[in-house]
Amino acid sequence: MSTENALLTILVEKIQSDSLVLPTLPEIAIKIREAADDPDVNLLAMADVIAFDPALSARMVKVANSAFMGRSVKVETLNQAVTRIGLRQIKNIATAIAMEQLFVSRNELVKDYMTKTWQKTVNVACVSMAVMQCWLKENKHSSINIDTLTLVALVHTIGVLPILTEAERHEEVFANPSFLEAAIKRMAGKLGGAIMRSWEFTGEFIEVAENWNDLTYQTEKVSYLDFVRVGAIYNKILGKNADTNEMLKPYVEKGVIPDLKFFNSEEFTKNLSDVKSVFS
Repeated sequence: MSTENALLTILVEKIQSDSLVLPTLPEIAIKIREAADDPDVNLLAMADVIAFDPALSARMVKVANSAFMGRSVKVETLNQAVTRIGLRQIKNIATAIAMEQLFVSRNELVKDYMTKTWQKTVNVACVSMAVMQCWLKENKHSSINIDTLTLVALVHTIGVLPILTEAERHEEVFANPSFLEAAIKRMAGKLGGAIMRSWEFTGEFIEVAENWNDLTYQTEKVSYLDFVRVGAIYNKILGKNADTNEMLKPYVEKGVIPDLKFFNSEEFTKNLSDVKSVFS
């Protein structure tokens, strides 16, 4: 049996027996989410939780000062940053930023693959968020919100991690990227859903992680899944060799984007630049 087939067999067996080791939510993200769910928490207490992670604290100040937040007066402290971002947004934004901690490895081949995967994920998230900013102007009363999308978009590829972790034991697999891509395409969705369930995330996270790259799965109403898919199509992650405009037409019909010229508009270009400032 070839190494590739052996790895595929191992993955399938471990998934079926529920013995594949799934990544755990970063500890700081768990603490932040627990604090945010406490009805008695205030901004000062939330800042104290975030302060346990100096790197995350610095990133939150940077987010508060980003063009995405739309403020010109610079904040200098974590307390000021948390106040500007607000309790409603802090839970998902802080968790999203902490996600980057999972895409690391001591193995150079795996590290390189994880770095590229994370960058693609960020690119999809940026486009998704920029599109939603425009959409929300016409749909102000929607229950869909951009801080949830931020996290949904940044965890949509989470199912890749256990596959790469398992493949790490077989370095020769990385000499065959086409096999690795096939394994990811076949199993990442199912694993992504399993991870979201193990983290006790809600339905929209599971739905996106499981189905974002399965175009036969569609939602009746505009959903987080649509924005992630538009981001993936824009970045040629979905439909690499397909006509991008043809792939985007259903999202014009659904009202996610106004027309096919939208991505050349000044509004989208500015939104995308502002969103990128969060992750730079």
